This record gives sequence, structure tokens and C-alpha cells, in this order.
Amino acid sequence: MKNYMLFGPLLSRRLGISLGIDLMPFKICTMNCIYCESGNSEYMTLERNEYVNTIDVINELGKYLRSFPRLDYITFSGRGEPTLHSKISEITRYLKSKFPAYKLALLTNGSLFFRNDVRSDCMDYDLVIPSLDAVSPDTFQKINRPHEELSNIKIINGLNKFRNEFDNMIWLEVFIIPGINDSIEELTLLKETIKFISPDKVQLNTLDRPGQSDNVKRATNNTLLKIVKFFDPIHTDIISYYNYPIRIPENVQISLSQILSLLERRPCTFYELSRILGFNKSRLNKQIQTLLTDKLITTKETAHGKYFVHC
Repeated sequence: MKNYMLFGPLLSRRLGISLGIDLMPFKICTMNCIYCESGNSEYMTLERNEYVNTIDVINELGKYLRSFPRLDYITFSGRGEPTLHSKISEITRYLKSKFPAYKLALLTNGSLFFRNDVRSDCMDYDLVIPSLDAVSPDTFQKINRPHEELSNIKIINGLNKFRNEFDNMIWLEVFIIPGINDSIEELTLLKETIKFISPDKVQLNTLDRPGQSDNVKRATNNTLLKIVKFFDPIHTDIISYYNYPIRIPENVQISLSQILSLLERRPCTFYELSRILGFNKSRLNKQIQTLLTDKLITTKETAHGKYFVHC
């Protein structure tokens, strides 16, 4: 049976072998970021709700984890903002109770930490990775295109409150877009704000897959290295592919439905699929040809290469 809310396991650039949990239907979010690989937000809201059935998620997790597969993290992420799910803490409590050996990570845009209930619901994670791409209001609007009731000040203060209450690791992600948020003025504001938030470290990201706008360009590695130096003494890394072998452990099964589940959430090149899913190229090519023949996926040529996209 297909796991509808689970995807992977995949080889994450940051988290090793990761099983994803997607708590949001496509694509409900608090923002409509111009670089989002999941595409345009179909519905923006700040209202928390049980967007997918919590019991169904718990049942899927129980069935999948009962064989205790090797995983470095179980990661809450996906096609929308996971903290919008009003019962997210029930799922983390279940995992901590029944499968305490697994570490939990949350990938979030950080937009709802101004809410007491959201901060309270996120206390069981071993690692939280929120994002902050801009501090000046104009740049924030240009990049993140937030819900009308969101402001950058509200988000920044929420991140600071969460840091003061959360004892585990916080890695703050900053997505660099050349010509938009890489000016000295914006980087200076970011540096000052990062010090205020006080994450354990900062991770610089840039365009890896097609975003929503052709104006979003990839920052060069030289540019990112200069920003790392500019942010010093803040601990800052550049997100890149880790040198994992192209192999998922034998006790982790990957099926056609898992490839489809990943492509539902983001387009990928052949190389990315091979790296992320741990397939060798020969095995992956057979799977891809089957999916193309059955018209379950298609290809999209972009300036960044040929991507496979879910139909």
C-alpha cells in the first residue's frame, strides 16, 4: 500500500538517510516564495488545522517503522508549511514514545513561531531548521511573498522567542538570490538579525532546482564563500551534496511509488534522483523508463537541465 503522507527514504544533503513526513495537501502555505521548488502556493493561510488525518499518519509511520529501518532522521517537511498542522505534536509524541531511537527534524519557514501554541508544539524535535531570507521589508516581500498578516518583524521576533525556549539544535537557513538579497546592506541586516536569533549555525542555500520565477538565479560558490566570510564569526556552512555512496542500505526498500512520491513534491534531475534515492544509475534508468512509458511522469527542459516532473 502506498504511503500517502510519507516519502523517501532519501539521501538528504544535510540529514543523511531521511524519511519525510508531509502533513500538508498541495500546496497550502503561509508564504509563496519565489524560489520554492514545490511550485506556486495554491492557498495561503495562517489558520492551523488538521489538514491530513493524524491517525492515518501515525498508522503509516507504525507500519513503516516496525522493521526499524536505518534512518538518520525522520523529517517533517514537504509541499507546504508543516507547522500549520494543528496536531503535529501528537505525531512527534507518538514517535518519541514508540520509536525513541530515531531523531526528529523539522524543516519550516519559521513564520508561525510568533504563536505560543506553535512554539509549544515544536519542543520534541532534535533539530529545527527554519529559514530567514531577508530582513528589510521590501526584500522580504519580494522573496517570500507572505500572507498579508505576516511581517518580517513578527517572524524574526518569533524565531528569537523559539530560540529562548528551545534547548536543542537550530540551524537557520538563508536562501541567497543574486541581485535581491546579496547586497552589503541586506547582508548586514541579516548578520545583525542572526546574532539576535542566535541559532547554532547558519546554512547558506541557493537555487538547486527550478523556482517559480526565471529571475531567480543561482549564486556562485565564490559568492557564497564571500558571504561565509562576511558573516564571520557566526558559524556558517554552505549547503552542498554530501559525499554519500549511491546506495541505500539493503533493509530499506525503494519502489516506483516512492519515486513518484518524491516527484510529487519537487522536480529532480536524473542525477538528483540517483543521489537522493540511493539508486545506481542502471536500476534507476529502468524505473524512469517505466514511469515515462506509463505517462506517470514527464520531462521538463530548463536552463538548469532536464527535470523529471510528476504528471
